[in-house]
Amino acid sequence: MADVFWAAGARRLAPSARMRRAGLWGAAALLAAALWLGSGLLVPAALAGLAGRLRGFVTVFLGIFFEALPFLLAGVVVSAAIELYLTPERIQRAAPRGALGAALLGALLGLAFPVCECGAVPAARRLMQKGAHPALGIAFVLAAPVVNPVVIISTAVAFVGTLGWGFVAWRVGLTLVVAMAVAMALGGSATARDALWAHLGALDAHAGHHHHEHGAGWLAHLLGHAREEFFEMSRFLVIGGLLAAALQTFISPAALTALGQGPVLSVLAMMLLAAALSICSTVDAFVALSFVGSFAPSALLAFLVFGPMVDIKSVLMFTSTFPPRAVAGLVLLSAALVAAACVALNLLGAL
Repeated sequence: MADVFWAAGARRLAPSARMRRAGLWGAAALLAAALWLGSGLLVPAALAGLAGRLRGFVTVFLGIFFEALPFLLAGVVVSAAIELYLTPERIQRAAPRGALGAALLGALLGLAFPVCECGAVPAARRLMQKGAHPALGIAFVLAAPVVNPVVIISTAVAFVGTLGWGFVAWRVGLTLVVAMAVAMALGGSATARDALWAHLGALDAHAGHHHHEHGAGWLAHLLGHAREEFFEMSRFLVIGGLLAAALQTFISPAALTALGQGPVLSVLAMMLLAAALSICSTVDAFVALSFVGSFAPSALLAFLVFGPMVDIKSVLMFTSTFPPRAVAGLVLLSAALVAAACVALNLLGAL
């Protein structure tokens, strides 16, 4: 299966620095236009009717952006520390060489590095560039947004009083199983390993990253690497936030939840809603709590497992690390496994 998703496109290069800057400026111009139209100041009469929706669009975007920003910053600092202080030899000695052990370690690594999806991607990319097994990086990207102390505690605070500790265990356990299964399927073969390392090497060379020497000025070196990583990853956060805000503003969540009738459609509706809302995993439990009584617990579980793995902004951030076919495989396999598990739980009444 892995060969199908890694067969082509492994060496697709990152956009040039000029293209990256153009993308950021384009996103900034779009946001500025929305702010102007939302303000109602000197807006043509033909566009005045959009002012209210555009104010909502800007508000939602800023909420997504500032909610995710601290975790992106944490992720790029971790990535910079890995780049500067962990040599490839150390990583290859410490990390398991087999796909199963690497996937298990990657799925549990969030307990030591509590980052959401925005911070997991740069950290995983740097680990794999240093020689970590692809299964470790894939499992970390998928599991870390849920399998970390902050999210486990927030889920417990939200649901222990209604659905109990068992629901918290189901969220963590299903996330671990799905993350490891996808990591094994996509990153377990030698083809995947060689293709990903070649792709990451090409990206790094094309981006022109500078590698600083250790020694005096370590803090400046750390911040310099973090700055480079931040400006590279922030464009995905901005563009993904704009798309998510547009969906939330112009497509009512009620239109999705209205589809949530029955054991299958309710699960699919909540998965679509999670992907569209793009809520940070540290607070998504409290959003899901508002649907208790309207949706079955297994549909809420689908929301809380799939959303942190795959949402609009995280898919765009995946493209900074994985070839397009591998991103497609990651999204499709994750969706299929979460949907199958939650529909089965719904039919069996196991939750």
